[in-house]
Amino acid sequence: MADRPTACLALADGTVFYGRGFGATGQTRAELCFNTAMTGYQEIMTDPSYAGQIVTFTFPHIGNVGVNPEDDETNDPVAEGMVVKWDPTEPSNWRATENLSEWLAKRGRIAIGGIDTRRLTRAIRLQGAPHAALAHDPEGNFDTDALIASARAFPGLEGLDLALDVTCAQSYRWDEMRWAWPAGYSRQTEARHKVVALDFGAKRNILRCLASAGCDVTVLPATATADEVLAHQPDGVFLSNGPGDPAATGAYAVPMIQKVLSETQLPVFGICLGHQMLALALGARTIKMSHGHHGANHPVKDLETGKVEITSMNHGFTVDSQTLPEGVKETHVSLFDGSNCGIAMKGRPVYSVQYHPEASPGPMDSYYLFERFAAAMAARA
Repeated sequence: MADRPTACLALADGTVFYGRGFGATGQTRAELCFNTAMTGYQEIMTDPSYAGQIVTFTFPHIGNVGVNPEDDETNDPVAEGMVVKWDPTEPSNWRATENLSEWLAKRGRIAIGGIDTRRLTRAIRLQGAPHAALAHDPEGNFDTDALIASARAFPGLEGLDLALDVTCAQSYRWDEMRWAWPAGYSRQTEARHKVVALDFGAKRNILRCLASAGCDVTVLPATATADEVLAHQPDGVFLSNGPGDPAATGAYAVPMIQKVLSETQLPVFGICLGHQMLALALGARTIKMSHGHHGANHPVKDLETGKVEITSMNHGFTVDSQTLPEGVKETHVSLFDGSNCGIAMKGRPVYSVQYHPEASPGPMDSYYLFERFAAAMAARA
């Protein structure tokens, strides 16, 4: 039958959605979230912070600009799957080298189209991010009871250390800077600051922003010790974004950060999971959010200047600002729900933000944070 569904999305509460499958065939399960960004679906799918999650895109035009190797945030898609309203069209963009469905199929990622994403998004907002199973079968044969059972059996992200799944296997140097017309990506040849970046799931555009701010970047695996970090004699330490429960990753990352802070006066800058790792190292706690923040239009207020920035966010855990200790101040808050979006140590160049100032995808309001990090290193020179 021509209209027979070829994909099925089953939630742990028993709700089932049928649609049209594209990308890879097979079955997967994960936490289901939604992202409100109007651009950057390729960057979102390849963001290591989405490990263990299926992404529902609220913007309907997904696939319209195709994909290309330059826009990958890591080598392959990391998100477990994608849910969209309309089937992807043929790409219409001069940079496209492949269409979205073929790209997903080659990389083993399942997708479903034809879904009422507004209904699904409302359900996530009201009930919290559900556990879900996603299946794609061109013949349309689905065991919905088994899919629901699979969704219910998903252990969830709490207590799960996913940084180990997405971190680099060994250290490497990074000198590629941000994309600019007409040359594209260029190389940093006049770096002024030596930075060690801890890779908990680092996005390439974050590393590019560091290079563009004048940094010679050495990337180390998530499990690197403080001695391994300091052996590079850095001018500053960067803590990257990443997936999973910060408390689980903190089992090995927090002692490293605490030793760096206690034995040096180095500037430290963290983003997303790196922000949460820094907060844990300073004595605060993190908590799981109901449905998290995922999008490129999140207003954040700088409590020191009163300025409001529109930011890109992707996180399902947050720092509990009520647990911040003496000597640590809250610097930014979300204007959506008042949750913590930034902290800083009083009197030291140690700070972090929950959102993504590298803006890939998203607005560029917060790029100054990379320049602030570079200025802190220059002040110690």
